[in-house]
Amino acid sequence: MDYRSSGVDIDAGHDVVRRIRALARETRTPGVLSDLGSFGGLFAIDPSGRDDTVLVASADGVGTKLKVAFLARRHDTVGEDLVNHCVNDILVQGATPLFFLDYLATGRLAPEVAVAVVEGIARGCRANGCALLGGETAEMPGFYADGEYDLAGFIVGRVARSAVIDGRAIAPGDVFVGLSSSGLHTNGYSLARKIAFETLGCSVDTFVDELGTTVGEALLAPHRSYLPALRPLLERRSSAPGGGPLLKGLAHVTGGGITDNLPRILPPGVGARIDTRAWQVPPIFKWLGAGGHVPHDDMYRTFNMGIGMIAACTAADVPVLLGALEADGARVIGEAEAGEPGVGYVR
Repeated sequence: MDYRSSGVDIDAGHDVVRRIRALARETRTPGVLSDLGSFGGLFAIDPSGRDDTVLVASADGVGTKLKVAFLARRHDTVGEDLVNHCVNDILVQGATPLFFLDYLATGRLAPEVAVAVVEGIARGCRANGCALLGGETAEMPGFYADGEYDLAGFIVGRVARSAVIDGRAIAPGDVFVGLSSSGLHTNGYSLARKIAFETLGCSVDTFVDELGTTVGEALLAPHRSYLPALRPLLERRSSAPGGGPLLKGLAHVTGGGITDNLPRILPPGVGARIDTRAWQVPPIFKWLGAGGHVPHDDMYRTFNMGIGMIAACTAADVPVLLGALEADGARVIGEAEAGEPGVGYVR
């Protein structure tokens, strides 16, 4: 089995982004600092540069993880997932969140469900220090199945223009440090659900010895926010000759896994070599891979495989980074090398 056989075509998604990039470029105004395809969009408050503030915005959803929430009748975690995912997407460019908005659409509004979802959103906002500024609740009879809803989030943060993290300074010999994930986060659920519920015949209440918990609990493990771990490092300077920022680049490992997300921050002429022996793949990924007979390459392009965020730094700064992130499961997982942006795996 692979992601495409479960109904998701990552290549088609990339093709759409490539084809609509020109449409987005036609709307550019003087404040736009980024192109379509970045983790977050950058917009300068004052294009003249007198005000150094840059707003960073992002929008995302929870995907078919919602289907697991419906089956488990548990709605208090997906809102937190949504906030944390969006926070991480602007964090990789050095931004801290200002405010968040949500969109909840359903066929028939169930007040207790809507309140549970927003409780999770509010909890995520409080934990990340951003305001839940507003949103939209849409009741659309006949559009969604009974008991189902869709959820999307929109976040805006800020960073000084001089402190934007964009990966441009990453060079061969730099090192990639991975931070551990808390599970699938919010990606790969179409394949995970197909394996767990169709191929293996499990329910959300099935207890799996290898996981030490039920299928539902394992799949609903909340998406980690890396802001608490990385915020203290955003303004730290490198100890390497010439100084510069400690963090040369950050990649949030979401849809497409390490394979597709790490190259998004690599400059021309720089590739990545990742050693898959550098960390222990969590049991949930081993269980899914074995249960669906998923090829190795498809596992690493569908799931985060236990690494939810990747930081790039000079070799001289590795001890500093590992020391600061020891509690977050940080470890060296690879290095930058000469070549076109892409990931080569050492198995």
